[in-house]
Amino acid sequence: MDDAIPPVSEPAPVLPPPPPPLSPPAPPLPPRVLPSFTPAPPPPASGMGWRMGVALGLIAFLIGVGVAAFVLNKFARTAETKPVATVTVPVGANGQAPVVIVPSKAGAPVPAIDLAALSTREAELAAKLGDLETRAGMIDRESQRASAYATRSEGMMVAFAARRALDRGLNLGFLEDQLRSRFGGTQPAAVATVLQAARAPVTLEDLRAGLDGIAPELMTGAATIGWWQSFRFEIGNLVVLRRAGTPSPLPVDRVARARRLIDAGQVEAALAEVSRTPGAGQAESWSSAARRYIGARRALDTIESAAILAPGVDAVPVAAPVPSVTP
Repeated sequence: MDDAIPPVSEPAPVLPPPPPPLSPPAPPLPPRVLPSFTPAPPPPASGMGWRMGVALGLIAFLIGVGVAAFVLNKFARTAETKPVATVTVPVGANGQAPVVIVPSKAGAPVPAIDLAALSTREAELAAKLGDLETRAGMIDRESQRASAYATRSEGMMVAFAARRALDRGLNLGFLEDQLRSRFGGTQPAAVATVLQAARAPVTLEDLRAGLDGIAPELMTGAATIGWWQSFRFEIGNLVVLRRAGTPSPLPVDRVARARRLIDAGQVEAALAEVSRTPGAGQAESWSSAARRYIGARRALDTIESAAILAPGVDAVPVAAPVPSVTP
């Protein structure tokens, strides 16, 4: 075991020498300067900001409530300690007893109040108030009278317009509703007569033309009483005795008078003259038209009278003014 072979160490490898440089070495580069670095600010803490604001607002509100309660309590105690002077004024003219409350400072003398002056002033105010009420009542009555006069004027205008339409032989149109609404309740018969006459109006020109057409028959009456009676009537009228100043009874004169009466608008008198002629029996159509004309004008007269005498104007009493009360 002593004659063991010791380990043999290997020789280190020998490196070849470096090759010579082909070119001179490049100069070293200057050091690169980096920009200064500023760290970003840290983000605000989102969890503490709004909670802190709410807490501060709540604290400020509680402080304000406490200050307000303290001030109100202090002023309430001060007001309770102040004396109040109450003075009762005598009853005035209107039956009321006003009470005057005058606050006074602590220790200050209560000012004297002139009760006589207050009573005088109250009486003056009551008198002025009564005067104003009287004037208001007079104005109200005057307005009622003016309204009644306006209603009366409107009714008269409607009646006159209806008469003018009938005189011209025109239809009433919208006047029919006005006649019914204004006079239908008080004068129903007159309104019905006017409305019926307006559906077949008769004018003075129509009556004059109709009278001229039947004049020969009115003067002779041959178609009514026969030619023999007509002849005897003519013979009997050859000599007529009458008093001076009385109208002539001859048929010719009666027809002439009827014409003049129609021209004057006196249809009723003209109808009376025609009815006394020998041929009055043949004038039934003309007489019926004349009667319708007369009836319509009488109805218009009734309506006009109702419009003029309409109630409401004279029924409003005029109160005497109340004299002012002087103290």
